[in-house]
Amino acid sequence: MAIRIDGRELSKKVKERIKAEVEELVKSGKRAPGLAVIQIGEDPASSIYVRNKERACEQCGFVSWKKTLAEDTSQEELLALVEEFNNNPDCDGILCQLPLPEGLDENLVIETIRPDKDVDGFHPINAGKLLLGLPTLEPCTPYGIMEMLHEYGIDVAGKNAVVLGRSNIVGKPIALMLLREHATVTICHSRTKNLEQICREADILVTAMGRADMVDLKYTNPDQIIIDVSINRKDDGKVVGDVLYSEVEPKVQAITPVPGGVGPMTIAMLMQNTLNAYKRHEGISEE
Repeated sequence: MAIRIDGRELSKKVKERIKAEVEELVKSGKRAPGLAVIQIGEDPASSIYVRNKERACEQCGFVSWKKTLAEDTSQEELLALVEEFNNNPDCDGILCQLPLPEGLDENLVIETIRPDKDVDGFHPINAGKLLLGLPTLEPCTPYGIMEMLHEYGIDVAGKNAVVLGRSNIVGKPIALMLLREHATVTICHSRTKNLEQICREADILVTAMGRADMVDLKYTNPDQIIIDVSINRKDDGKVVGDVLYSEVEPKVQAITPVPGGVGPMTIAMLMQNTLNAYKRHEGISEE
């Protein structure tokens, strides 16, 4: 039976740690950290994510602003709102819920958010700093994955790590973070040949392909640690990851469940990024 890497429990620990730190800062006369969340339209999935982020802000003692704009909001209106939060000294982080409605330029919005308030870690400057190994605000999902590996005492140095997926949000940044901690990293994608064989040879397999139940026993080995990032909804409404969990879980060393694995950690690390940004704005050591 594999070790279950529990993202729900760890996310609670992270948020409790942040809450205690914020309470001490406020007691000392400092302001609370602030996070702005912008949503365009009323997409049901996006609304759930935004509510979860609002709840996390409450749990951590943050000030939060939620701005919901109409589906037909213009690019100019959206960028003006971003600039409003860029210029608000009480706002430490700005998050624009993606994807955006058709007609709005996602990259332009990301580039307009000030890099020091880019708590999603998507701005080209922050992406470049991550590549160069410089301190920066890191994408929340990969940041959460590394936190899980650290929490469970999984040393990646010298390990063969395989990343399934090459997105800017998960695949590329987690590859860089694993490399930073001295793993040997292979990035695979839809056109990779001998995919099953490459995955079988991995000590650590991070899968973010968005293909329900794709990773079965043919992709795994008994000593493997599997981090399943994807959240896929099947026709029957069931939420699953990329990994065929019932088949794979008894046959590997450790695995994240879906749901309850990486997902909760993404929001926890958004809170951590906001606190990190706040400390830089306030000149407080992050140690």
